[in-house]
Amino acid sequence: MSTSIEAIKIHDLRSGEVETNGTTILVDRMWPRGVAKADVDLDDRMPEVAPSPDLRTWFGHDPKRFEEFTSRYREELDERVGEDEEGEQLRELIKLAEQATEKKPLALVYGAKDRQHNHAVVLRDWLRDELKAGE
Repeated sequence: MSTSIEAIKIHDLRSGEVETNGTTILVDRMWPRGVAKADVDLDDRMPEVAPSPDLRTWFGHDPKRFEEFTSRYREELDERVGEDEEGEQLRELIKLAEQATEKKPLALVYGAKDRQHNHAVVLRDWLRDELKAGE
């Protein structure tokens, strides 16, 4: 079965610029600025899958730090998935990723301005790698 995981900016979802018929999960620790909760139809919010506050602060959305950020965030994800409470949302997200298909994709919703250099892109790629490793 083919899986589909995508990273979608919450502002695009709110404006209708992007539509998804799959499962939509907000993967930010904080609610995105300028977006009312009533304006977006999300299936769930999983703040615990986002980067740690320290890593997020260090990154500061600086594209020059993205490669190092990616490495550090993937390490956090690898560690977190095996932890009891900390890893619960991440394990749940992996299950949703396993169930995702082209017709019902998993959408990782984020609020960052930069569409290429953000944690949702790293999380999407990490999930894809996890699914490949489990095949």
